[in-house]
Amino acid sequence: MATYQRDNASIFYEDSGEDLPALLLLAPGGMKSSLNFWSNTPWDPREQLKGCFRMIAMDQRNAGNSTAKISAEDGWHTYLDDQLGLMDYLKISRFHVAGMCIGGPYCLGLIEAAPNRVMSATLFQSIGLDQNRTAFYDMFDEWASELQRKMTDIGPDTWSSFRQNMFGGTERLFNVDEAFLNECTTPLMILMGNDLYHPESTSRLLVQTAQNTTFIESWKEGEAREDAMIQCLEFLQKNT
Repeated sequence: MATYQRDNASIFYEDSGEDLPALLLLAPGGMKSSLNFWSNTPWDPREQLKGCFRMIAMDQRNAGNSTAKISAEDGWHTYLDDQLGLMDYLKISRFHVAGMCIGGPYCLGLIEAAPNRVMSATLFQSIGLDQNRTAFYDMFDEWASELQRKMTDIGPDTWSSFRQNMFGGTERLFNVDEAFLNECTTPLMILMGNDLYHPESTSRLLVQTAQNTTFIESWKEGEAREDAMIQCLEFLQKNT
């Protein structure tokens, strides 16, 4: 495990380091997205894909062991710059990405910003907007309340602006629009969500709109879980 320094941020990450195709992991957990969350998911790519890829997992800023200053201009682009910056720092030009929960929009943002660098994206139950905005505001506020006790110099208008930048827009996938999805040819594997934060409608929107998708509806338990792991490995190998 190590730390990457970027401007006002200190980004904590782990890198398995092998001479293999790289896979950047963007963890679940909402605003608390950190690599340890993978340990509590239906299956942990760090374990299930060990030895097949160079695994790079990171704590997003102000989550886990990563820290950063807060500004009113912060938003999805801020996290994107951290993620691409880490890959630049590691001198990795092309890579796969896999993201769960908030990691779904992070993956799509990477494809939009650097389509020639992202070989494929695997999206596990991506978050999305479907009559659930209040839930995302509440999630942001719960995360922010813990930081506010330490960041007493950050005023309420700054937090409000940051929250609006993250979850106040009209796009169903928050940081990319459907016009981008219509043009997206990067191979996507979509593992379906089916709850408040990860609505089924988001997964189906991706499948129906993007041009090159593989869809797995059941993937969390039993035989379906085992089959999904095999399909994910085959998907990644095919698109390396």
